Amino acid sequence: IMGTREYDPIATRYRIPITVTGFEPVDILLGIYMTLNMLEQGRFGVENAYTRAVKKEGNQPAQQLLKEIFEPTNREWRGIGNIPQSGFMLSGEYEEFDVLKRLHLDVNPISVPGKCIAGEILTGQKNPSDCPDFGVRCTPEKPLGAPMVSTEGACAAYYRYNRTTVHPN
Repeated sequence: IMGTREYDPIATRYRIPITVTGFEPVDILLGIYMTLNMLEQGRFGVENAYTRAVKKEGNQPAQQLLKEIFEPTNREWRGIGNIPQSGFMLSGEYEEFDVLKRLHLDVNPISVPGKCIAGEILTGQKNPSDCPDFGVRCTPEKPLGAPMVSTEGACAAYYRYNRTTVHPN
């Protein structure tokens, strides 16, 4: 929806290559190839390996709908905490459809149980095998944190592909 231009400031600030890619194996391979090319040439910036679906300016009708219906708000992210203006809430005109307000529900911030280091894993500070609960109390069948919940999550991938000797697989 947002397009590739949203990544330009990140690539410039951190002087890193960023490649936008699709989800099919051929898309991912092209994205890896393009990123490695930039690294080998010492370049940084944003390249698009998914031009059939992603444009620099993004999907402008969808962006307009987002602006009309939602407004940015602070959001709690499991394992990371509050990130200002990182979420969306229904704008005033649409707040009658907000189920939390309609049903007078109070939602508590999401807490991470045990010694789970999901936030440090999600932010790249630590590896899943650094977590004392990894493969012991936290498994794909009984996940404690976000990185173990999804099969694409870092912890689930480490667990599945035996990146540690903690579990018997």
